[in-house]
Amino acid sequence: MDAGLHQLRAAIAGLPLQPLRDALGDADAWVVGGFVRDVLAGSGAPADIDIAVDGDVDGLVERLGAEAPVAVDARHARFGTATLGVDGLNVDLARTRAETYAHPGALPDVEPAGIEADLARRDFSVNAMAMSLDGEGELLDPFDGRGDLGRSTLRVLHERSIADDPTRAIRAARYASRFHLDPDAGTSAQLRACELATVSADRRHAELARLAAEVTAPAGFGLLDEWGVLDIGDRRLELLEAIDGLASESPWGDDAELRTRAIMLVVAGDEALGRALTLAGMAPERPSEAVRLARGHGAEELLVAAAAGGAWVPDYIERWREQRLLIDGDDLIAAGIPRGPAIGAGLQGALERKLDGALTGGREAELELAVELARRSI
Repeated sequence: MDAGLHQLRAAIAGLPLQPLRDALGDADAWVVGGFVRDVLAGSGAPADIDIAVDGDVDGLVERLGAEAPVAVDARHARFGTATLGVDGLNVDLARTRAETYAHPGALPDVEPAGIEADLARRDFSVNAMAMSLDGEGELLDPFDGRGDLGRSTLRVLHERSIADDPTRAIRAARYASRFHLDPDAGTSAQLRACELATVSADRRHAELARLAAEVTAPAGFGLLDEWGVLDIGDRRLELLEAIDGLASESPWGDDAELRTRAIMLVVAGDEALGRALTLAGMAPERPSEAVRLARGHGAEELLVAAAAGGAWVPDYIERWREQRLLIDGDDLIAAGIPRGPAIGAGLQGALERKLDGALTGGREAELELAVELARRSI
């Protein structure tokens, strides 16, 4: 028996989607795209599932009924799509359809069609595979996507694939880096001719953010640079590698969202990157100076600054950022300091001396110094 198909059938049969299967009636439905690809590639079953339905998706959602343990997160009757939450899974339903593009970079015009046309509209052969939702039957693989997985090949389905939708170039980098795939000659030519500027900024940003969230993001952006899709350059690619190495270490807490934001900051290459690089070039002599320099910078800028060589930034995060006085403005007012700027000056001065180790002792010592500094500023 084919072990890969056996594993795929078992994974589909084990999905907690019986209410959906029951509601299908005579309509056919297939698990398509990434779920099939990932299981056959040996990557395990993802939590996001795409299901193509050869029938009325809106009616299907209606038939699920209020009693079914299914949450309808989104519903677009006009486009024949819906998003469901089922037992921790994200399920995207879509009517099987064909697509045409009015011009490069446009959103597609869609019309109902069978599963064969639905698979033919997809981006790459490895994503154009399907199996019946009941987990039975044969793998639908009209473009030999499984063979391409075995050959480590990334292949578009037609000669205008990337011209029609240039965001497919970003997805190409995502899949190529994740699954170690090499574009075939035709796909490579399309990638190098890609004009990403024809796509709206929002769509570009969304696809780039998905790539930035990948474990293999630095390699993926390296491919986009190699193909000429983005002009990132060696310096920023080195920064991406450095961010990847730092983000899982203390003091960053292995924060995947922070890592993604820092990578996007570097890829954007705008003023925020300039601020982070300027910060990296600073050499504060005292903790209080480090705190002043870092104030107002977001966590992603600080991570980029550390990756760019700002060796003092981790100390700021771990040791100095959360340093606080044991007193506040009310204590100074009670000690006779009038409301106004003097209170802030006294507290700030006391905090800086505490940061720099020049103020030891407890609350009484802090209050004595803060009052003295406040009076000097009046």
